[in-house]
Amino acid sequence: MRKTALFLALTALVLSLCGTAFAVKDTLVVADQYDPTTLDPIGHNDYPTSRACSHIYDTLVFLNPDGTLRPGLAESWEFLTDKDYKMILRRGVKFHNGEEMKAEDVKFSLERANTPAGSHIHTYSQDLDSVEIVDDYTVILHLKKVNYPFFSSLVHSWGNIVNKKAVEAAGDDYGMNPVGTGPFKFKEWAKGDHYTFERFDDYWGNKARFKTLTVRSIPEPTNRTIELETGAVDIAYPVTTVELARIEENPELELQRKPLPSTTYMGFNVHKAPFDDVRVRQAFNALLDTVNIQRAVFRGVGKTPRTLIPSATKYSIDGELPAHERDVEKAKELFAEAGVDPASISITIRSNERKERIDMATIIQAQLAELGIKSEIMQQEWGAYLQALQQKTHDVFLLGWGLSVPDPDYAVAGLLESNAGTNYTTFNDEKLDAMLAKGRSLPDGDDRAKVYKEMQLYINEQCPMIYLHNDEAIAGVRKIVKGFEVDPFEVHSFRNVYFEE
Repeated sequence: MRKTALFLALTALVLSLCGTAFAVKDTLVVADQYDPTTLDPIGHNDYPTSRACSHIYDTLVFLNPDGTLRPGLAESWEFLTDKDYKMILRRGVKFHNGEEMKAEDVKFSLERANTPAGSHIHTYSQDLDSVEIVDDYTVILHLKKVNYPFFSSLVHSWGNIVNKKAVEAAGDDYGMNPVGTGPFKFKEWAKGDHYTFERFDDYWGNKARFKTLTVRSIPEPTNRTIELETGAVDIAYPVTTVELARIEENPELELQRKPLPSTTYMGFNVHKAPFDDVRVRQAFNALLDTVNIQRAVFRGVGKTPRTLIPSATKYSIDGELPAHERDVEKAKELFAEAGVDPASISITIRSNERKERIDMATIIQAQLAELGIKSEIMQQEWGAYLQALQQKTHDVFLLGWGLSVPDPDYAVAGLLESNAGTNYTTFNDEKLDAMLAKGRSLPDGDDRAKVYKEMQLYINEQCPMIYLHNDEAIAGVRKIVKGFEVDPFEVHSFRNVYFEE
């Protein structure tokens, strides 16, 4: 009797263990570099937050990997005039709180972006005048002026549709209590560590094929790789240069790479002497060997830019310009012309920064020293770093800017337009502002291309920044994960992900 009971117990245990071994995973765990700053889609302009918001919310139109658009919450649209867009909304779309999405929510969401709460993203929303409600499922977007890139900008996080009642009820706490129409709904957020979303079973589109999404914040790249190797995470990004071979050589892992329309740059505070003199900025540009800095640091990943608009973006003249060459004698001449001897400067970067940017800053420091310029590398936590840039106390800084909207206007406007909230060079130039306005007012074609060519040459001449690196979007993925493709705009999606059975 006792032997029979023991046999049955052991059989049950084996069956249980076998069942566990072969059960399909139902939780996707992802390692990202940084934590979101908020879950309010208009309260930020950074990649980790955009990625988080992209799973909670939907936009009126969706972006394909090739840069074309497809219907989202708007099932169709019509351009009534160059400034008026009629959008037909999907019926029966549910918010996570059970309410149906209607025109009132769309109007509230888009117009809210132009309030002070949306100051980070006004580059995208600023030309929206109003949203007219025709009926519960029809709206007309009215622009203040012709802005051809505007329609594409609806794919950006600023265009995420929120539930009006939920935002008004949560008030200032909405960023911790998000309610969208996306495939995942909010469960928890342990700031600085992880956030967890759960599948929304009433989603209007294709429902997620796993139940739980957990995204962990792991700033140290080697730790992200270790967690991927052990299976503690299923997808990890970004993958840095030193980790590439380690992932490629692991038979359980896959490395995914795509060119990224982003630019890492060294920006000058142009309102602070001596950087208010264009000759000084040009001298620094001549002094640095940007091509070999990029090669030494990134070792085959990406390339050195020749213009602010990345080469994969339309109207870029990157391929038409010669490679940058270091010219120390020219730098000396420019400093002499300006009557400036910049004996000491500070280079501000983020703490917990990618090792590559720290390495770039170190090489820049060494090359400046060859001309007797002392530089101090100041590492600051993300919040303090942004505060320093906003308060204009910095000398020069290293930062990256990537496109999540496939139009050259956003490669320039967010960084250099006078009223842009992310213009940390403090560059304020009426001629450039006029070029940007003209570029937005023209449909795609030769005339628009001429404007952006002139714009790129003018920016290179004024030199508010030094271009250092065009990056790649690189992710490490466990091979049991299917349906994931690294996003060329780096707002990675898990909507089609599933686990191999």
